[in-house]
Amino acid sequence: MKPRLRETFEKETGAKLMEKHGYKNVMQVPKLLKICLNQGVGDGVSDKKLVDTAVVEMSVIAGQKAVPTFSRKDISNFKLRADMPIGCRVTLRGDRMYEFLDRFVAVSLPRVRDFGGISDKGFDGRGNYSMGVTEQIIFPEINIDKVSKINGMDITFVTSAKTDVECYSLLTELGLPFVKK
Repeated sequence: MKPRLRETFEKETGAKLMEKHGYKNVMQVPKLLKICLNQGVGDGVSDKKLVDTAVVEMSVIAGQKAVPTFSRKDISNFKLRADMPIGCRVTLRGDRMYEFLDRFVAVSLPRVRDFGGISDKGFDGRGNYSMGVTEQIIFPEINIDKVSKINGMDITFVTSAKTDVECYSLLTELGLPFVKK
């Protein structure tokens, strides 16, 4: 069974974007390619279990196994050695990506304190959008009682759009609540 958001994209959103931007072919309509979640664990240098906990939490949030990320070089000021675990990441594609986006927009974002919409300043000029989440406890999959340390995470939406305007209209059609100008 297809995710709800994927069906709406195929039936309605694509047609709206074709009309809005004047595409002549369905293949020109920008698509969401992947969603990348990344979480850095700063205290992972001193306590290895924090990285393991972050991997477990990220896996629960994404619905897919997260992998730890490792440092590339030594930095003595941070007491960091090469190949030490310092965070975790996961890349979502296909049905899992659409299901995560649906849960993120419908359930997680409304749980953010004093939420007035997400900033429209995270576009990179090539049709991708990045944003930060300050607390992982906004996701309903996380049990607040079992959280030892509150961490934030970065979420990057990679699209096939060529410009920021196309990406903005794609993401608003998919339901991301941007701040009204």
